Amino acid sequence: MISRRKHKKEPETDLCVILFHSTSEAIRAESVTKKSGLQVKLRPIPRHLSSDCGICLTFVPSDRAKVEEALRARNVDYDRIDRLE
Repeated sequence: MISRRKHKKEPETDLCVILFHSTSEAIRAESVTKKSGLQVKLRPIPRHLSSDCGICLTFVPSDRAKVEEALRARNVDYDRIDRLE
């Protein structure tokens, strides 16, 4: 018999997070990076980080240079990039 029990999703680790000054910049950054073919995700900011905006963009550290280049090319402003481990 196949079990249909849902398993808890393991927390994602070893991610980079971009903090923004506004929600609109976070949404714009998501659009720009996804159009560049990058795997990113908007999510609430982790509690131990602070920002003026309530959401952040996460991605794998190996894509950091590509993410920064995509944002720079489209003049998307952000506060900072931190690494979550």
